[in-house]
Amino acid sequence: MAQSLLVDDRAQAKDEFDTRNDLELIAAINGGDPAAFEALYFRYRDWVVGLAFRFTGNNDAALDVLQETFLYFLRKFPGFRLTANLKTFFYPAVRNLSIAARRKAERYQSTPTELERIEQAPSPEPAETGQGDLGIVLARLSAEQREVLLLRFVDGLSLAEVAGARDIPLGTVKSRLHNALETLRKDERTKDFFER
Repeated sequence: MAQSLLVDDRAQAKDEFDTRNDLELIAAINGGDPAAFEALYFRYRDWVVGLAFRFTGNNDAALDVLQETFLYFLRKFPGFRLTANLKTFFYPAVRNLSIAARRKAERYQSTPTELERIEQAPSPEPAETGQGDLGIVLARLSAEQREVLLLRFVDGLSLAEVAGARDIPLGTVKSRLHNALETLRKDERTKDFFER
C-alpha cells in the first residue's frame, strides 16, 4: 500500500497547534478564516491520499484526487454545514473522483498492439508468503466487502458512518462486514489472527 506521499513536517506541525475540532474549523471557514481551511486540509490530506491510492493504485492519480477533493470542498463555502463526520463527507467525493481518474487513465494506457502483447505474456503466480500476507486474502474478497472492511478497520469509521459514506443501509454494512470477516477467519493465512 502507499506510504505517506506527503511529507512536510512543518505542515503537520501547523495542524497540531490548531486544537479546534472540525465543527469549529468549519464555522471559522464560513466566517472567512483561510487558516481554518488549511488546518482541515493538513488534518485530512494523508487520509484522502491513502483512500484515493486504494482506488487508483497510482501515486500521481491519488495526488490529483487530493487536489480535486479539496477544490470540491472549498466550493461548498461559505454556507457549508457539517452533519456527519468529515470523513463521511469526503468519502463519496474521493471515491467518485478516484474512479473517474482511474477510468481516464485507462483510456490512455495502451494501444491494441500493447494489449495483445500483455495478454500473451504469462501471468506471474502469486507468491505464497505464508502468514501475514493480507493483501492476497483481501484481494479475494468482493469489492463491496473489502471496501466496508477497510472503511471500518483502516479508516476507523463507525458502522453508521460507513453506511452514510457508502449510502447503503446499516444492515447491508453489517452483512458485508460479517461476510468479509468470515472469509478472513476461514483462510489459513489469516486464521491465527482470529484464534488469539
